[in-house]
Order: sequence, then structure tokens, then C-alpha cells
Amino acid sequence: MKFWIILLLCFGGAAQALQVTDDRGVTVTFAQTPQRIVSMLPSLTESVCAMDQCHRLVGVDRYSNFPESLKNLPKLGGGLDPNTEAIVALKPDVVLVAGKARSTERLEALGIKVVALETKTHADVKRVLQVLGVLLAVPDAQGADRLWRVIDTSMAAAAQSLSAKAKTARVYFEVSRGPYAGGESSFIGETLTRLGVKNVVPARLGPFPRLNPEYVVRANPDVIMIGDSSIVDAASYPGWNRINAVRTDHVCVFGVGDSDVVVRPGPRMAEAAHLMAKCLQSYE
Repeated sequence: MKFWIILLLCFGGAAQALQVTDDRGVTVTFAQTPQRIVSMLPSLTESVCAMDQCHRLVGVDRYSNFPESLKNLPKLGGGLDPNTEAIVALKPDVVLVAGKARSTERLEALGIKVVALETKTHADVKRVLQVLGVLLAVPDAQGADRLWRVIDTSMAAAAQSLSAKAKTARVYFEVSRGPYAGGESSFIGETLTRLGVKNVVPARLGPFPRLNPEYVVRANPDVIMIGDSSIVDAASYPGWNRINAVRTDHVCVFGVGDSDVVVRPGPRMAEAAHLMAKCLQSYE
């Protein structure tokens, strides 16, 4: 496993020291459970809040926009352009970042504890929820196992809502302009697999490959799923008017809010599965 967690009881007192080894392989030690948290990745932000711990967040990245209660928190830049000075000024007990965040070394040099967690697959999401549950000392009733059971059960229900005809669909999922696709090995691809449909972007191309638009023409998907920010570019891709999905009007354009749901590997993955299933129902 990429990380492991150890709880160490301090001698002679009730306090607990907490050690977490994150996805970099770095062990981070806390004298107590962090109370002031900065999250620099929307999926991690949503995971903290899904455990009813939003109140511990003192700042987030510019893309963390759910739940609504976050709107008044300081926005601290993004993964590529973090506002390090503003993060430090908030005096966080921990900063949650993506596995390869640019800010990590600078923050640690300034004495800020950083935990880097990467969520690329369903298994990663389950694992990261477990890490956060331990890091935040969340009771079982609010914790990772409960959340994962809800996600898993709801995904199964989304799959069961589809007809046999819908499950014959060959699907292309465009994550962002490029086009960048959600391949079979990505969390998006895994959700499509759970729904019982075929992804036209195989695992061998990687989780989120940048494709030549001609590849999609040759793959000729029956259904296209695409974010609203990409639809203008997609409409002008050469040859796309020949694709089955385009000719038969089986192109699902997710709005701004729904796009956030379907492209974030976190506690709203079940909602994403239902959005995808709703799209696929048009193919029945």
C-alpha cells in the first residue's frame, strides 16, 4: 500500500500522537487531531465535509465550491498557483494537497504540515476517505466505511436502473478540452464499467489521455458525455458529424454544477453515476 497509519499512545497521558504516511511515502506526525485545515483539492474538500467536518476548514483552493457553506472561506489559489503566503497566514494544522502539488516543499520549509493524497481510482477514493477518517478522528457513524457503503450501494442502484439496451452503449467521456478523455483505468472509466457500458478509450492509453479528435471519429461511440465548457470546441472537431452519437443526438452535455460532480473523485461519485445513468437512459 502507498501509505499506512499508526496511532501512538503517548506515555503518561490521555493525549494521542498521530502519524500518517501519505502518498509521497512521507510520514507526518501530529501532536493531536488537526483542527485548522486548508484543503487545496476539491475532492479532498468535499471528503472532509462529507464527514461533517467542514467547520475545521479555514481555507480552500479556488475550485472548491461544494458545499455552499464554503463560499465565505478564503480562496488560496489552485494546485498550479497556490498562494503560499496566504496559506501560512491562516496557521493551519495541516494542508491537504494532491500527490504532486507544487506548494508542498515550500509549505514544509515554512513549518506547515502537509498531507498529500491522490485519488485516481475508486480504490483510491475509499482509501483516502479512510485516511481522512483517522486523521480527523471521525466517529464511525460519520466515517469512511459508512460513506463508502452509501457510495457503493448507490452506484449499484444506478446500474440496476439501466435497461439491457442501454448497457450495449459504447461511450466516450470527454473530461476537458484537448480533448482529454476519461479512459477505462480512470475513476470515471470505472464508474462507466460499474454501469455496465463499454468505454471506447481503453486502459492502455492511460486514465486521462489527450486524444486526436480523429480517434473518437474512428471509435464511433454511441453516446458522448461532455462538460459544458468543452462543447463549443467539440462541436468543431473535424469529422464529428459522422459519429453515431452525434448523428442520433445521444450527446449529453453536463451543466456547470453537474460537470463538477462527474469529474471529481470523491464522496459525490454515486451522484455522478446517477447522472451518467440518466444520460444512458436516452439510448434505450
